[in-house]
Amino acid sequence: MAVKIGIIGGSGYTGVELMRILALHPEAELVAITSRQHKGKSVTQIFPSLHCFEELVFMEPDLEAIAQKADLIFTAVPHQTAMEVVPFFLERGRKVIDLSADFRIRSQLVYEKWYQAHSAPEYLEKAVYGLPEVYRDEIRQADLVANPGCYPTSSILPLVPLLRSGLIKPAPIIIDSKSGTSGAGRSASVATLFCEVNEGFKAYKVGSHRHTPEIEQELSAAYGKELKITFTPHLVPMNRGILSTIYADTEPDVTTETIIYRLREFYQGSPFVRIHPEGVFPNVCHVRGTNYCDMGALVTEGGRLVMVSVIDNLTKGASGQAVQNMNLMFGLDETLGLMAPALYP
Repeated sequence: MAVKIGIIGGSGYTGVELMRILALHPEAELVAITSRQHKGKSVTQIFPSLHCFEELVFMEPDLEAIAQKADLIFTAVPHQTAMEVVPFFLERGRKVIDLSADFRIRSQLVYEKWYQAHSAPEYLEKAVYGLPEVYRDEIRQADLVANPGCYPTSSILPLVPLLRSGLIKPAPIIIDSKSGTSGAGRSASVATLFCEVNEGFKAYKVGSHRHTPEIEQELSAAYGKELKITFTPHLVPMNRGILSTIYADTEPDVTTETIIYRLREFYQGSPFVRIHPEGVFPNVCHVRGTNYCDMGALVTEGGRLVMVSVIDNLTKGASGQAVQNMNLMFGLDETLGLMAPALYP
């Protein structure tokens, strides 16, 4: 029997990407989707590309009605809004995958320092961080999965195996990430107008991006002690994709071959992580529209590790990873609905 799905907040980029993926998922049935802005209109009226959902109509967020229809709810709403609705579904025995930041940070104090007051702190420790390659077994047993952020996904996956095995030093770790403009969301903003971003390339929220504590949390867990990073995001004039260049110091006698061997060993059995051979580095265009994370590595003569990882911020960085988590939560093949090759060109 197909998993019956509801989406809260279906008119943003992550909601649309969820629908695109679910349209081809053999074990999923989308039964309810909300949008206050487009209530009463069919999905196809707003998004003609999703012609397979022409009979599905955007509805007001009637939580009780959705809980009666759906087995799983994706909450694709802004932070603070998610914490107001997630407990409702959990109390009614439904599973939830939250794509906001509201349940990613385990410490209430840290969350409130970077975001705002948390109205459902009792669920912070119950939520499982939804990075399947690291927490696969925990996700299988979870009722609430906190889907990771896009920048954290591209940063954590390359570093966790190396911190766990002691191949790199915990400081300094520098993460220099570049994202397409869809990462800013679908709401109108002067900062993301075509003329503002075209032919431009800029850093933003330097030293203050809210994904920093999320990355530090997971890297500290991998290392076994608290560590700090330097994280700088950049906006580039493309629709989708993230490329992260990561710098760290290696322990003595660690070579490029050692790093690549460890990455391949750790991610053996993880279908969506691809490690490039020595001398080859990934390109965002090769993961566009996919759930893959591609990475390459080089250790310089001075013992400095340079890693490059790429993901599609809307797929592996959001909705694709959410569907990957759904598959695990319901005992399905982890790759269902997610094996389409990259869009090209």
